[in-house]
Amino acid sequence: MYERPLVTGLDVDFETRCRHYHSENDRIAIRFHCCGQYFPCFECHQALGCGNASVWPKEQFHEKAILCGACGTELSIREYLDCASSCPHCMAAFNPGCSLHKHLYFEV
Repeated sequence: MYERPLVTGLDVDFETRCRHYHSENDRIAIRFHCCGQYFPCFECHQALGCGNASVWPKEQFHEKAILCGACGTELSIREYLDCASSCPHCMAAFNPGCSLHKHLYFEV
């Protein structure tokens, strides 16, 4: 049986929602470039992460760094940025507002 990666954060539910972002469509976690750990959001990383945040450089957008909280599929950064706010594997909706924070995770 497939085991999902560990997602560290504050009040994380099964679909990776956290204390900070918990609408129905808040269902992704991001593997942070700096520490390689999954967190639901930058605020959870600030609270519990490595304290050394860095963004994914464009030349590494092929890396699997996004976890769909609905189906557990790991997406590459490129797949995520090109997915039009839904998982290309299970079609679960992602929060389109997350694009407002992409500069906190990815080189833009």
